[in-house]
Amino acid sequence: MRTVLVTGPGGAGRTTLAAATALAGARQGARTLLLTTQRSAPELVLGARPGVAEAAPIAGAPGLYARRIDPADRFRQEFLAFQERAGAALDLLGAAPLDEDELTELPGSESFALLHALRAAHASGSWDLLVVDAPPAAETIRLLALPAQVRRYLRRLLPPERQAARALRPVLAQLAGVPMPAQKLYEAAERWEAELAAVQRVVDAPGTSVRLVTDAGPVATAALRTLRAGLALHGRRTDTVLVNRLLPTGSADPFLAGLSGGQQAALKAIREEFPDVPVHEVPHLGRDPQGVEELTALLDGAGGGVTPPPPPAAPADPWTVEDRLAAEGLLLWRVPLPGARRDGLGLVRRGDEIVVTVGRFRRIRTLPSALRRCTVSGAALRDGTLEIRFTPDPALWPRGGTPGA
Repeated sequence: MRTVLVTGPGGAGRTTLAAATALAGARQGARTLLLTTQRSAPELVLGARPGVAEAAPIAGAPGLYARRIDPADRFRQEFLAFQERAGAALDLLGAAPLDEDELTELPGSESFALLHALRAAHASGSWDLLVVDAPPAAETIRLLALPAQVRRYLRRLLPPERQAARALRPVLAQLAGVPMPAQKLYEAAERWEAELAAVQRVVDAPGTSVRLVTDAGPVATAALRTLRAGLALHGRRTDTVLVNRLLPTGSADPFLAGLSGGQQAALKAIREEFPDVPVHEVPHLGRDPQGVEELTALLDGAGGGVTPPPPPAAPADPWTVEDRLAAEGLLLWRVPLPGARRDGLGLVRRGDEIVVTVGRFRRIRTLPSALRRCTVSGAALRDGTLEIRFTPDPALWPRGGTPGA
């Protein structure tokens, strides 16, 4: 299954081009589902209302279905289910349960609702192509990092080793004279772990990619540079950059000619920023496309750039370790970070983990086994790659050892 998350700096027409990408897939014969959290925009763009409880077919586009995710409804369902499962623990604390009609979604609910819908669409086996009208790019990067982050939090707060002592809890409760943590708390953690692991498999699948939608201007170009570094930090693949609403060149009107010239200069800068990613031009139709027919006109003018590319082969881990023990007595961990700048870069070693910060984005990774027996002796950013130097710790590194030892 192919999954394309369509996002961008914001305000550049990502909902329109997400719908166009989905329509292009359906025209190629793929069973296609468009997922969105937007309320009115998809209806205007598609000329039909997406389903909420389930996907609805789009008239005039055979094979294309759309569904709008309702984060508020999803939040209420999940909260009430959690409240029921954790009833014993809440009773112990003297907590008063909340009723459904007093629940209002909390910030971040949209992210979890979107991830759940993403996993459910994959699990159904009903689709060949899943196109997600994703939030603005900075939020999407954090969204894609969320499953791994929450799983890490769960392992720290409710370590699996503690669950092995379930049979001892009644005995421990009698000895301590107080109730032990409710069994349902650990059962809930297991369910969360299973759900998050399933979502992470979808996010990390080789058929999942990110598509950036932007306008052509200096501000958007600078934003794309930061977003590119954030996507690279989390190992997310950008399959295409769509530069939207480009005006025709060669206008006799000085005003339009000036606007077009500025767009062409920005387009050149974007191509230089993304030398290894296809950059496609999407023309301005003079209006916001509405309905399948106008989306088709947009596709015909985009030179095939909106069409989903074929699934790639399974990618290797881009974070590679180079053995320089013989020549320099160190190991070099290379982290590709195209678009990163030194002034926004941070690096911290915490036990067996490394914390890398690029601007507003942060990632925590467990060190490979060989690097756990080393100390960080330096780091440098060269040509878009962070090179972290590790020197073997004599107290931990075996005499005559090798990186795989």
